[in-house]
Amino acid sequence: MPSSKLCTAFVRRTYGPSKTPRRQFHASRYLLDTARPSEAEVDRARAYCANLIRSYDAPSHILQTFIPQSSRDAYLAIRAFNVDVARVADTTSTPTIGMMRMQFWRDTVTKALAGTPPKEPVAILLARAAEDLHERSGQKARLSKNWFLRIINTREQYLTNPPYPTLSALESYAENTYSTMMYLTLSALPQASITTDHIASHIGKAMGIAAVLRGIPLIAFPRQQPLGGQSGPTQGAVLLPLDVMAEANVREEDVFRQGASAPGLRDAVFTVATRANDHLITAREMLSKLRSEGTLGHDFEHQNEEEHQYSPQQLDAGQDAQLAEVEQAFGVFMSSIATQSWLDRLQKVDFDVFDASLRKVDWKLPMKAYWGYSRRKI
Repeated sequence: MPSSKLCTAFVRRTYGPSKTPRRQFHASRYLLDTARPSEAEVDRARAYCANLIRSYDAPSHILQTFIPQSSRDAYLAIRAFNVDVARVADTTSTPTIGMMRMQFWRDTVTKALAGTPPKEPVAILLARAAEDLHERSGQKARLSKNWFLRIINTREQYLTNPPYPTLSALESYAENTYSTMMYLTLSALPQASITTDHIASHIGKAMGIAAVLRGIPLIAFPRQQPLGGQSGPTQGAVLLPLDVMAEANVREEDVFRQGASAPGLRDAVFTVATRANDHLITAREMLSKLRSEGTLGHDFEHQNEEEHQYSPQQLDAGQDAQLAEVEQAFGVFMSSIATQSWLDRLQKVDFDVFDASLRKVDWKLPMKAYWGYSRRKI
């Protein structure tokens, strides 16, 4: 009978533990193939990330043309990730929900870098970029999960818009978000260089400080969402460092009542903007000294932190090797052009951070960036 044969076959395939090793479950090739996004899914994810950046980070969208085509997916995924994580505070109704969203991103990054992304566009493109980087570098380069987590953890600390106690605290925030985003982008070239990381650190700090200044009107006067929709914090905050506000005699309640006319506000904005401008000046001076003297002029203060581990050969690189690294990374440095352009516009309106012109896209940015890139100036 068929049932008898089936039973006999089952008995014959059962062996004692001494004859065959115990079978254990493992991820099959079918499961791995199913987890890998299709080309159509990757194309849709790429378009989604590009549109997200165009809507919320127009300078990065414009400057992507200076990134090598082989690293473009990583650039788009990293920038889109930054946009999504930055918007958590504005698109969640309570800190608890915001923290849940941040945990979602921790899990998403972990899965994406492991090659099993969830069906989320940023995760899909990030997984493709990580896989491509691994192949292009001969399995030597990778996107650091720790750097992604550093961005998430820092953003999470500021979900409720707590004040920056000092200007140095604001710089630390910028280092842990925008500078870290720059490190990730450099690693996607791929590149591991103390020289370019050092320059990127200063550019990233300027970017982060400028981003906080640009967001002051939006954070001080958050828009109310329709009833039943998602909403961010209803209580405004003035995100200027407390030590700078005290020195300029700026009171938060005066800003809420008088906006741009609040006494001392422009002085405080000028002080903070000057620090951002100083970082851009420092980056330019470093590049100039490297070209003329073969040295950046000062040590990298973050050299021994987290993922900043360099081989003896990288630490002892000569002038020619360092200049070659700068040449490879120059497209990433174009973010300095956008930041300097915004700071210049802020200066033209006498540091009135509420001026509506500052929230418009700089139509001259493509020309400024092309000029800077073609002349290798940042």
